Amino acid sequence: MSFWRIVAGVLAIGAAATPLRAGDWTGFRGSDGTARSDGAPPARWSATENIRWTCALPGPGSSSPIVLGNRVYITCYSGYGVPDAPGGSLSELKRHLVAVDRGTGTIVWNTAIAAETPEDPYDGFLTEHGYASSTPVTDGERIYVFFGKTGVLAFDLNGAEVWRRNVGRESSAMRWGSGSSPVLVGDLVIVNAAEESLSLRGLDRKGGAEVWKADGSILEACYGTPAVASLPDGQQEVIVSGAGEVWGVNPATGKLRWFAETNLQGAISPSVVVQDGIGFLFGGRGTPATAIRVGGKGDLSEVPPVWRGQSNSNVPTPVLVDGRLYWIGDGGVAVCLDAATGEKVFEKRLGIDLKGGPAYASPVAAGGRVYQVTSRGGTVVFAAAPEFQLIAHNEIDGDFTDFNGTPAISGDELFLRSNNALYCIAEPRAN
Repeated sequence: MSFWRIVAGVLAIGAAATPLRAGDWTGFRGSDGTARSDGAPPARWSATENIRWTCALPGPGSSSPIVLGNRVYITCYSGYGVPDAPGGSLSELKRHLVAVDRGTGTIVWNTAIAAETPEDPYDGFLTEHGYASSTPVTDGERIYVFFGKTGVLAFDLNGAEVWRRNVGRESSAMRWGSGSSPVLVGDLVIVNAAEESLSLRGLDRKGGAEVWKADGSILEACYGTPAVASLPDGQQEVIVSGAGEVWGVNPATGKLRWFAETNLQGAISPSVVVQDGIGFLFGGRGTPATAIRVGGKGDLSEVPPVWRGQSNSNVPTPVLVDGRLYWIGDGGVAVCLDAATGEKVFEKRLGIDLKGGPAYASPVAAGGRVYQVTSRGGTVVFAAAPEFQLIAHNEIDGDFTDFNGTPAISGDELFLRSNNALYCIAEPRAN
């Protein structure tokens, strides 16, 4: 047996499973879906300050990195629809799951999956985010990804495909592509396949078998990642918000527990933010954010909302810290709402040149600070406090590609992705 085969075997054994740790960031908006971390990454960075390492990626993407033990996992795509490399054809489109060594920033493995066709062409709004917008999720044993019309796939920690399940190959009238990320509940991988089949799916983690499917026309233009809510009675439910309606679904069976009509219209991209039995609903241009009580049974449309606010987030999912909801909206306006009343705590125009780009990434919070990535105008860091305080505006000179992925935080490190690279933001290590 060759030396390299022996090494490969040792690596395979060592990466069979990684126990989840408190500091891991295992899915979209963190391991618990709150976008909050107990970590302490730096507030300031630049091309020459507080970048521990830079990893050139094999392609662009809008997904978030996730962190498991000593590795960072991220998706991207290549072959077609690459902003800086026009040309190619849909037949050449590939999606990648990449494992990066957390300590050094070197690529450990890169698994490429050819896209199954038909696939939406690189046109219209799809050019804003591309073909790798869904954040992976891990249980410490496998990495689960959603690759749109190619399906939901599971990989082991060495990058080998374990299973794949198609969840539809249709397209919405807008052909905006997939944006939702998978979540884990119990033994299931749950995915919002609205764009592919106007459905939610519950898939068995071990083999990918479909356990349930929930269909509904309200999922048209529903792009948010399902929220997993823990109810006061100890049960969990999956909550998704679409145009004009919100659902509470039994995660074990896919059965609708309750639904309620809402005032939200248009495309709904933010996830529902849930805390203490209240669901905060965002999305849809021109309609105010709304708070409702979650849980219950049947049609709850006649139950008055907790509040209807005066502001709304278009694409980012706001972060809830100490009873206040924060985000940066289009045009570079920082917004804070009182979660109890929906009233504005502040609305502050930043006066920062966002270079014509919106904020597609969602804010994350750590150390009393909110970190909001914008597409082309850098990362804004401000205090998670009732009065607006700008702490830093960070740009990385030399990387002029879009930054659309929500960052991950683990310990003293923040992992930030662009269409070009993955960055580990951290203070220099002590000698």
